[in-house]
Amino acid sequence: MADDAGEVGVFSPVTLSCGRVLQNRLVKVALYEHLADFHGGPPNTHHFSLYSKWAQYDWGMVLTGNVQVSKTHLSLGRDVVIPQELSDESLQPFKQWAESMRGSGESGTLKLIQLSHGGRQSVNFIGGRPLFQPPFSPGSIPVKAKRPGWFTDALHSFAFQTPVPMTLEDIDEVVEAFVRGARVASEAGFDGVQLHAAHGYLLAQFISPLSNNRTDDYSAHQNKALRLLHRIAVAIRKAVPQDFVLGIKINSADYASSDQPNSEERVLDHLRTIAAWGGIDFVEVSGGDYEKPDFVSVGSPRQALFARFSKAAMETLESVKSVTPSAPLPLILLTGGLRTPELLHTVLASRHAHLLGIGRSSVLCPDLPHILKQRELAGTLRSEPGWSSPFRREPDLSAWATIRKYLPFIPLLGAGVNVAWHNVAMRRLANTPSPIKGMEGVLNPEHALGPIGVLFWMWVWVDVTPARAASPAYLAAVDRGSTVGRCLRIMGNIGVTVPQDPGPNSSTMIMPLYLKTISPV
Repeated sequence: MADDAGEVGVFSPVTLSCGRVLQNRLVKVALYEHLADFHGGPPNTHHFSLYSKWAQYDWGMVLTGNVQVSKTHLSLGRDVVIPQELSDESLQPFKQWAESMRGSGESGTLKLIQLSHGGRQSVNFIGGRPLFQPPFSPGSIPVKAKRPGWFTDALHSFAFQTPVPMTLEDIDEVVEAFVRGARVASEAGFDGVQLHAAHGYLLAQFISPLSNNRTDDYSAHQNKALRLLHRIAVAIRKAVPQDFVLGIKINSADYASSDQPNSEERVLDHLRTIAAWGGIDFVEVSGGDYEKPDFVSVGSPRQALFARFSKAAMETLESVKSVTPSAPLPLILLTGGLRTPELLHTVLASRHAHLLGIGRSSVLCPDLPHILKQRELAGTLRSEPGWSSPFRREPDLSAWATIRKYLPFIPLLGAGVNVAWHNVAMRRLANTPSPIKGMEGVLNPEHALGPIGVLFWMWVWVDVTPARAASPAYLAAVDRGSTVGRCLRIMGNIGVTVPQDPGPNSSTMIMPLYLKTISPV
């Protein structure tokens, strides 16, 4: 695991315990794409196009958005889903996805699938289940409102069913589903998987007493809380090649609650336990903003815990190493607010992490590794402007803070305008020709969208890109500014598809209602 003595830079290679090498410390972490078919499906051409953008700029590692192992426990409806049966046909889209992520560097970009299960957070209507069929969860504790009130509580009751406690057979099936996901990744040509044990999804639900009221061997008791995660990790290791990368994501915010005493000790103990297992190549820790440790002063339990945890995680690994010197320990991947070159340097120089997780900034700046490398070679990396400035212009969504005061907050559905903005930006990026030219100009239209606009366009979109060569008349018709183009988009917004090339003499542009939307504008 450990870095060699001396200063570690952004472009220092590092070796995982499985033997695979990252060519640099920059990791494009998982971001939900919202690009798959409604009610879930395989990756499509838009995923391929989007991830090819990151691949061509030599990131050390690129993770996909959360891929669901259960088609009946989706998050926001347009999730990529692991197939039930492995065949040449079902694996083909995943092979194309892996191929689109092939890097150009000497070692190549490592490409991983993030595996997830929605559990009780799988929403009614868009979660992949029949209407009002409850989801599975460790116990029968429903998702609760963070800001209680009769209206918010009513919305939560409508959006989230009280979950059904999982039987031991259900738990066995979940283990098998995650293993199947790892096999799909391996056989499709991915270099590994990350287990999503954060953000309140199923694996995190087993860990937290706020969602797990079981009293058996899968309870949230400190000595049992990680049992399901451990079973999955061990089973995956047995099912994949030795050099297959296996990572885990945990979130300090999942532990930050006034209902849980000793939150910091609990999360660090879990990290220590995971490290002692062996066979885990990296642990991603997130849950706050590394840039703003002073935010603790305003009394945020989440930020306070993250500020301490992000600095204590490495010390925790060192304590494991002192007890078992020969144990192959995981690397720490830190995600949260790393949006300037100065912060990247600070994290590595302070030894707060081995790897640098870049999330939303990777959408704004997919060519970040090349930009930093060019500036380093030119000797201008630490020069101003740029050293302490964001990699690229960030969206100004300050108006959302005012609007949110008057709206009920629903987890996932009300996840935030920032999430929506970057979803729309990823959609735009997917449709940007390669190589990228004038990226700032490409994203400028999204900068102009307000909070309501980005929320609208995240959820409402239609494919008007022809699958085959379209006539000039058709291309003119679907122009965003044209009346016909607006009509086509409205039709798509309500679930009506349009012909790929109606031609100049077509008398109608309306086709039957459909359930399968495959691409965004």
